[in-house]
Amino acid sequence: MFRLFEKLLHPYPEAEPPLPPKRFLPFVWACTRGLRGYIAWLALLSATVSAYEAALFWMLGRIVDWLGNVQPARLWQEQGPLLLVLGLVLAASTGIVALQTIVKHQTLAINFPLRLRWNFHRLMLGQSMAFYADEFAGRITTKVMQTALAVREMVFTTTEVIIGVGVYFVTIVGLAGTFDARLMLPFAGWLVLYGISVWYFVPRLGRIGKAQADARAMLTGRITDAYTNISTVKLFSHTHREAGFARQAMREFQATGYRQMRLVSAFEIVNHALVVGLILAVTGFSLWLWTRGQVGVGAVAAVTAMALRIAGISHWIMWEMASLFENVGTVQDGIATLTRPRAVLDAPGAKPLRVTRGEVRFEEVRFGYGKPAPVIDHFNLTVRAGEKIGLIGRSGAGKSTLVNLLLRFYDPEGGRILIDGQDIAQVTQDSLRSHIGMVTQDTSLLHRSVRDNILYGRPTASQEEMVRAARRAEAHDFIQHLTDLQGRKGYEAHVGERGVKLSGGQRQRIAIARVMLKDAPILLLDEATSALDSEVEAAIQASLQELMQGKTVIAIAHRLSTIAAMDRLVVMDQGRIVEEGDHRGLLAQGGLYARLWAHQSGGFLGEDQYSGAEQAVK
Repeated sequence: MFRLFEKLLHPYPEAEPPLPPKRFLPFVWACTRGLRGYIAWLALLSATVSAYEAALFWMLGRIVDWLGNVQPARLWQEQGPLLLVLGLVLAASTGIVALQTIVKHQTLAINFPLRLRWNFHRLMLGQSMAFYADEFAGRITTKVMQTALAVREMVFTTTEVIIGVGVYFVTIVGLAGTFDARLMLPFAGWLVLYGISVWYFVPRLGRIGKAQADARAMLTGRITDAYTNISTVKLFSHTHREAGFARQAMREFQATGYRQMRLVSAFEIVNHALVVGLILAVTGFSLWLWTRGQVGVGAVAAVTAMALRIAGISHWIMWEMASLFENVGTVQDGIATLTRPRAVLDAPGAKPLRVTRGEVRFEEVRFGYGKPAPVIDHFNLTVRAGEKIGLIGRSGAGKSTLVNLLLRFYDPEGGRILIDGQDIAQVTQDSLRSHIGMVTQDTSLLHRSVRDNILYGRPTASQEEMVRAARRAEAHDFIQHLTDLQGRKGYEAHVGERGVKLSGGQRQRIAIARVMLKDAPILLLDEATSALDSEVEAAIQASLQELMQGKTVIAIAHRLSTIAAMDRLVVMDQGRIVEEGDHRGLLAQGGLYARLWAHQSGGFLGEDQYSGAEQAVK
């Protein structure tokens, strides 16, 4: 039976989630899409359980009155049928409570936040590189995890506290009035005073909850940042500095926690005072009415039990309401991140890119990361199908920016980029990147097995194809000797976060194997062999030349000797092309390329060495 209810709600819908609204209530309403029927059932069942529980006190009062007005020997004869009905009603309540708890815990408790996290995660995966440049990864993770849980808790609190307790209290007050209408007065007075205290304390707790959620996310982000960059932290001997950096965030969290707990303590004291006042008022007033013969003993017993029950749940209500507003603060804090519009979107009706030749053309491209001074300015370049060009220039000349624009990590602020005559802004991003292979200087591996990392290039590849790619990248031999703490070996060994268990050269060779397996028609190389030693680089250069055959290649390298033998060299400065040609022609011009070559070679890298590099390419 549990499994049946667990399967009612599918937590992983295939449909792409729309961007949620920025306003609080519309955001929460959007989060309940596909769940509202189950939430309505939960609310109805919670209200039924609450009304039933409140009615038990009325039943208690009636039974006490019957016991006082009937001879014990005649109790079952006079009240037997009614007692039997009450017993059946009591037994039937088990089914209602069971259904309510199953809907809550089997259908919603796990599936609801999982569904939200699934949708939030996909929204974050679709964000642009600019979004991630401005955020801590740990902070984003916290928003995804916390916000989903906070929305669920808000819904549960609303159905159980606001609806359930509301029905409970109305039922109690109404049933107390059946004994004597005046017995409703102490409950009404308590409700007014309790409402005033809630009105004062809870919004303040909500505001502090929002500040605390933000402080918690910042703390998580800073700690995660230190762990992610632990090698840098240790390299510069900054463990104490990072501890202090985290302590600053902890103190901000501590300050919000202290303010929250002060309010909680004050609320607790006020709540207890109100509860004591309610018990004294209800018990004293009902006893006074009893001494005057206006109510029976059952009424005294029932309303006193009601007051004691309210005393018990008022503390629970207080904490639930405080939790509600803390969750409201958490959701409000998460909304800013989770509803941020994507900077790079597929155009309406975007079609898959079709690459038949591989020509790449930049037309009047302008881009400056939103700043007045452009990094790329009126840039025009055509890379013919199958041509291999090298991009050269000082740091900041715009080479990597150009590659990021081609990959559509960012959209140009002016001009356009075409592949085989198709504007890349009008094709789907996934299809664009599926036709481009790239090896970067900063190789990033997933904390998974070597197999998973290589197959990332083409998940459908066979074992033989994967091993062949690893061999071509000169990676197979060292992979065979890899192990991890769980005893996994070879291609099954896990590489650690960002590949930390491997050397820089090993990471780069796995990345090259991944791109070789992908076998895309357009190839981008950004310092592709920078992390390799000379012996391994010489071996891989031959594999790269094989990989480049028949492909359109754009290569960036600061070591000019590695790209000097390309079909064409494009020299960039301040976002524009300043020189263009082959190695010999550019040296003869005596311009920027010649100066960079002379500065890098220091007069020692001569024509014989260049000729050797040229022959290797050819």
